Amino acid sequence: MAQTLFMFPGQGSQFVGMGADLVRDYAEAREVFAEADDTLGFSLSKLCFEGPEEELRLTANTQPALLATSIAYYRVAAAKGMTADWMAGHSLGEYSALVAAGSLTLAEGLRLVRQRGLFMQEAVPAGRGTMAAIMGLEADAVEAVCRQASSAASAVVEPANFNGAGQVVIAGDNLAVEKAMELAKAAGAKRAIPLNVSAPFHCSLMEPAAERMAEVLRAAAIADPVVPLVANVTAAPVRDKEAVRENLILQVDHPVRWEQSIRFLADQGVARFVEVGPGKVLAGLARKIIKGADVLSAGDIQA
Repeated sequence: MAQTLFMFPGQGSQFVGMGADLVRDYAEAREVFAEADDTLGFSLSKLCFEGPEEELRLTANTQPALLATSIAYYRVAAAKGMTADWMAGHSLGEYSALVAAGSLTLAEGLRLVRQRGLFMQEAVPAGRGTMAAIMGLEADAVEAVCRQASSAASAVVEPANFNGAGQVVIAGDNLAVEKAMELAKAAGAKRAIPLNVSAPFHCSLMEPAAERMAEVLRAAAIADPVVPLVANVTAAPVRDKEAVRENLILQVDHPVRWEQSIRFLADQGVARFVEVGPGKVLAGLARKIIKGADVLSAGDIQA
């Protein structure tokens, strides 16, 4: 029998105004944002609904904002009777997936991602690191390009997100990322696009953030997921709380294996992929990775 995945987006899907229509139309969404404001001690809802954009884009704000908005979508979907056999989230979205899977409370999830954002922002001095999307080059070729660029620039550049559909995101020191973009184009990449991000996520430059996050996560209240979840770092199922904890620590400075996760889930019988959160990034990737898949996004949940 065909199974359903709820997939939760990561950074890059945020926009000013997200969640405002949900709060207008659904009590479940209003409750989520009220709890978020109360938990964090400031008006996260106002930041989501009204901006300013430059504040929303700061990772310490972006992360709880996306989690709250995604869980608002999840609660609305649940109220409409939508259910899932599996959960997964892209990067930050893994925390949203864990809240939906019953492994984290909303309040604990919000506190964790607020700290995660602060630690990631502080791990690398402003302006030192960046990220870029390499399009149309196989993953192993991108890995080879990163090794070559890292050596040439005597600096860090590594694959950060294996997104699928011919897209691998790289992260590292500015000069090494620029060198890798040049080499990728020379190796046949269709495009190499610098990303507007505030830090080089999911690479070894994030090791200081991973160490700080490890302390926080070891003290966090985490339960076994009620719904099985596929982890970013392993692209494999997680069914107990200690595995959840260790995967979240590793996730900070290791790549997101999104394409591998989606292919694994398709092999398990998942045929419906529902993006639960703002935007359509993951819905677009799912359509490209699994041809003919039944894919839904935010608008379908609200309808």
